[in-house]
Amino acid sequence: MSRFFDIPSDLQHSWAGLIGLHMREALLPVAAGLLLALPIAQLCGRFRWLYPPVLGMTTVLYAVPSLAFFVVLIDYTGQTELTVMIPLALYSLVVLVPAIVDGVRSVPDETLAAATAMGFGPVRRYLQVQLPIAAPAIIAGLRVATASSISLVSVGALIGNQGALGNLLAAAQKYDRPELAVNAVLTMAVLAILCDALLVGLRVLLTPWMPRAGSRPKPAPRREGITPEGAVR
Repeated sequence: MSRFFDIPSDLQHSWAGLIGLHMREALLPVAAGLLLALPIAQLCGRFRWLYPPVLGMTTVLYAVPSLAFFVVLIDYTGQTELTVMIPLALYSLVVLVPAIVDGVRSVPDETLAAATAMGFGPVRRYLQVQLPIAAPAIIAGLRVATASSISLVSVGALIGNQGALGNLLAAAQKYDRPELAVNAVLTMAVLAILCDALLVGLRVLLTPWMPRAGSRPKPAPRREGITPEGAVR
């Protein structure tokens, strides 16, 4: 068991340090992708003709291999965390933009009309009315983007040990220590599960009006009257 957490010194981090590095490289791109997706989704909701080309562009970006991004970026950002995080932020858009657009479009027209009648402008209505109602769809997109980002960080091991826990996969082969690969896979899986659970908890806090898992609707109160069989209750 001691060898399981015995991290090679050339990685320059302890096991806990690799976890912190991994979370930073995984979550910052998702946060950046969300900040970028919010205004893009607003434009797509306001100008519906814009949505198909934006969705096509994000899909094309997602199809570009991360190694191709590294080749382009490495001349500008070097072998740094930024080179890993920029592609991850772009990849998150393919999930976040449709999630936000679909969530915003699900807001009833009556709600939008009421907000407009109260004097809400387009931006204020988007931030204070549409986004809160669309929170379940947005968080669902964040759950997918976060899990994907946690797994893709490991690709950074190909450019100067920038893969955080993914560096253990390369070290496992280099030092013939398969327990390091098991450590990396299990740790990333646990991190993804924990982040997913936190996002589910955030959704519960932000959407108190939604039914909770396992809850049952209250039965309608019974009123006395004539049953279909003609019996009086």
